[in-house]
Amino acid sequence: MSAGPLIGVLALQGDVREHLAALESSGARATAVRRLTELSEVDGLVLPGGESTTMSRLLDIFELLVPLRERIADGLPVYGSCAGMILLATKVLDGRSDQHQLGGLDMIVRRNAFGRQVDSFEEDLEFAGVSDVGGGGPVHAVFIRAPWVESASPRVEVLARVSDDPDVPGGEAAAGRIVAVRQGSVLATAFHPELTGDTRVHRLFVEMVEGRS
Repeated sequence: MSAGPLIGVLALQGDVREHLAALESSGARATAVRRLTELSEVDGLVLPGGESTTMSRLLDIFELLVPLRERIADGLPVYGSCAGMILLATKVLDGRSDQHQLGGLDMIVRRNAFGRQVDSFEEDLEFAGVSDVGGGGPVHAVFIRAPWVESASPRVEVLARVSDDPDVPGGEAAAGRIVAVRQGSVLATAFHPELTGDTRVHRLFVEMVEGRS
């Protein structure tokens, strides 16, 4: 059995199985988290893609919202992809007025910024701390109803941006937008690395949980 850290995937909605598999391939012990007792046992947590307003409501219903906020404030390593990035931001544009935020990333995100489901796209990205690991090159990113970072404080490290090409989905306003960030023990991407078979982003997070990065 792996001696790696125990990392949970919030299993209220979204692509849970894909994240569990990617974490296990990256040397972690992975488990689904739906209850407070399960949250209390993990060394790190992944917030998967899905629908951010639904996930925030379910966090409240399952009585995980406040405990998770507290654990993040106490330094729990957390990785959010797509909807997870939205939940971790301090402020959301184009979100619902009753949407709950977890905090952890001092930034503003724009929900569904790149467009609707039909505007989903893929792009190879230079990802700081990942693209240069093991000679793997750019990260192939899958964007599905993805957010982008509208603005971020200096405390937020920018790890990846989409290209400056104005023909990127979302038009000229989307060119060069921030799509991957880190602030301390919190990591987030606007895209879905769990869908590509490339586990380098998950390995980065496992290393963060282990305290090696």
